[in-house]
Amino acid sequence: MAAKKARKAPAPVLEPAACPTCKGTGEVSRTVHVGRKRRPAGQQTGICLACLGSGEATTD
Repeated sequence: MAAKKARKAPAPVLEPAACPTCKGTGEVSRTVHVGRKRRPAGQQTGICLACLGSGEATTD
């Protein structure tokens, strides 16, 4: 009789951790200052430079 091989369970799919800077959104907001007294006028949204907009934490 041939011996049966035990099947391995498939490896779990690991999701990358969310970027701590943008909290996984890929965007960050910065206050925009205007005028000579540099008073805040509002906020501007741009891509996160830590994850380059992917929302995933780097492995480094």
